[in-house]
Amino acid sequence: MNYNSRVGSDSAEPLNREIGLDGEPRETSRRKLWIGLAILLLAAIAAAYYFVSSGDAAPAEEGNSEQAPSITVISPGRGTVEGVINAPGTLFARRELPVGVVGEGGRVVSVPVDAGEWVRQGQVLAVIDRSVQNEQARSARAQIDVAQADANLAQSNLDRARQLVDRGFISTAEIDRLTATRDSAVARVQVARAQYNELQARNARLNITAPAAGLLLERNVEPGATVSGGSGVLFRIARGGEMELQAEVGESELARISVGTSAEVTPAGTDQTFDGQVWQVAPTIDQQNRQGRVRIALSYAPELRPGGFATARILSGTTNAPLLPESAVLSDREGSYVYIVGENNTVERRAITLGRVTADGVTVTEGLTGSERIVLRAGGFLTPGETVNPVAADTQ
Repeated sequence: MNYNSRVGSDSAEPLNREIGLDGEPRETSRRKLWIGLAILLLAAIAAAYYFVSSGDAAPAEEGNSEQAPSITVISPGRGTVEGVINAPGTLFARRELPVGVVGEGGRVVSVPVDAGEWVRQGQVLAVIDRSVQNEQARSARAQIDVAQADANLAQSNLDRARQLVDRGFISTAEIDRLTATRDSAVARVQVARAQYNELQARNARLNITAPAAGLLLERNVEPGATVSGGSGVLFRIARGGEMELQAEVGESELARISVGTSAEVTPAGTDQTFDGQVWQVAPTIDQQNRQGRVRIALSYAPELRPGGFATARILSGTTNAPLLPESAVLSDREGSYVYIVGENNTVERRAITLGRVTADGVTVTEGLTGSERIVLRAGGFLTPGETVNPVAADTQ
């Protein structure tokens, strides 16, 4: 009995305890968990202290160098830049000849030419009916014959009278009268001839002819029309086929263009270019748009049609100056400027004067020598006096 009682009392104690998943009592498991968390916390604090201590131990100058932003810089130097001025304009005949009725006019019989054809000097452009004028010319020619016959008779009478004057049959007074009659007859012959020549000249002016050789641009008359001195311009001729571009150029650019300057002209709608030369620069400036006109002479080409639109590329000389990309140039109320990396890698602001704008960049006429280290881009995020880490553009 006593044995069973003891065994029962010993086995009752484990039944009252909580057992963990690892087979140990619940209190023991919790204690180990807290000890592990404490060890991890101490390790994290130690690691943080190590990294902070290492950063504080680095030299101050090295830390500042790592914090300075890297900025791309260029040294443009100086180069020869060819100045180019692009200007739009309209094509015209360089010497346009308007042709109209010179004589009294009349009914147009035929027009043997058409627009786009080449004509020579004196070539008939339009024939005017001259049936009436031809009859008048024949009448004038007959008057010459009548006057000439009278003159011949007067001369014969004078010759016979002179033979009789020595014999005393004719007086000296009669000789004088016959001489006057002869002179009058000769004068009438000259008058008749002058009237005939006048009619011939008028008849010749009835036909409309080309005053010079060239390209016929316009034909404004048809057979059957009646024309006169008030009919206006019937034909237009481009003398020698020469063309020109009248380009509009800004006031400041006009000062850089002179007579003889070379130019390239590209008509609208084509990529073909034609060589030309400036032959006249306007002496005045339009007060409305502040532009002047430049006239560029061009040789004949079928693609150059008067009235068409074209663009001129005018060479305006060369300039020796630094050339900057547009990304390096900044501007504000004070004008254009760039940022330069000076001594100790500090940023400086430098005012500049811009020159010509080309496809490769912008020329600088004042403010730079070309040897400076100039911030290539992102200058708007810098401030004067800021320290940067300059990086040459060609090393990137």
